[in-house]
Amino acid sequence: MATRTDAPTRREQILKEAARLFAERGFHGVGVDEIGAAVGISGPGLYRHFAGKDAMLAELLVGISGQLLKGAKRRLAEADGSSGPTEVLDSLIEGHIDFALDDRPLITLHDRELDRLRDSDRKLVRQLQRQYVELWVEVVRQVYPALAEPTARSAVHSVFGLLNSTPHLGRSGSLPGRGATAALLHRMARGAFEAVGA
Repeated sequence: MATRTDAPTRREQILKEAARLFAERGFHGVGVDEIGAAVGISGPGLYRHFAGKDAMLAELLVGISGQLLKGAKRRLAEADGSSGPTEVLDSLIEGHIDFALDDRPLITLHDRELDRLRDSDRKLVRQLQRQYVELWVEVVRQVYPALAEPTARSAVHSVFGLLNSTPHLGRSGSLPGRGATAALLHRMARGAFEAVGA
């Protein structure tokens, strides 16, 4: 979502507004008419694109998990021996920061609404997330070879928690700007890995 530069499709517009509204008011606090109004179509018109709110929620949460994994794999493929493990880790951190800053409603949505998914969709989200974590663990252990695998995995989860705190950043005052916030998050993530990898 954050990496698209061309105009979003109607379907993507609907998903973006649904994510924003669900994050603001909760899944059950938003009706299809409100989502439709946010993108300039009637509520019933949404059913040309989605079977209902449940389908939107599933596509949002499965979709972002898949996008994160795909983006991380792409970054690894682009490195393909031309970069050292430290540069690859920096690239993974940058990719996750882009998500954390540009798709904040999805973080809130995941935290609050994941249990509303059907079992099969929830299992798929978890499967994609596990693959994403394991990809990071492998890179982290290349940068910090002394780290045991369980420690590296715990560190990765902790860094995700740090980076995924962005929905709360705007509550205590104005952010210093996207670039400065991204740089701060990057330093904090690297600092966290260095603290356990030293």
